[in-house]
Amino acid sequence: MLAADTASGGGGGLTTLIMLALMLALLYFLMIRPQQRRSRRIAEMQSSMGIGDEVVTVGGLYGTICSVDDETVMLEIAPDVVARYARASISRVVVSAADPEDESDDSTDDGDLEVAREGEKSS
Repeated sequence: MLAADTASGGGGGLTTLIMLALMLALLYFLMIRPQQRRSRRIAEMQSSMGIGDEVVTVGGLYGTICSVDDETVMLEIAPDVVARYARASISRVVVSAADPEDESDDSTDDGDLEVAREGEKSS
C-alpha cells in the first residue's frame, strides 16, 4: 500500500512548485511593484520642489517654500513665520511655482457676453 501512495504522489511536487511561483508573482504585482512606483513618484516630487511651491507636510501643515537644501526645506507657514522641515516630510506639492494656474484669457468675458446677447435679441 505504501508503494502505491508514493508512486501516485510524484506529480504533487511540480504542482506545489508552480503554485508557489504563482503566489510569488501575484505578491510582486499586487504589493511590491505598486509600492516601488509610489516611492519613485514621491522621490521625484521631493527632488523637483522649488522656491515658491506651496506644499503640504505629512502632518498636514500647508506652507510655501522659501529655501531648499539637500536635506531640509524652509517653509513660510504664516506671514513672517518660517519653519525648517526635513525634505522627506513633504507629502505633496499643492501649487507649483513652475506651473502657474491656467487662467486662460478668453476673448469674451461676462460683459462682452451680455452685449452679444442683447444684440441677438434686438435682431
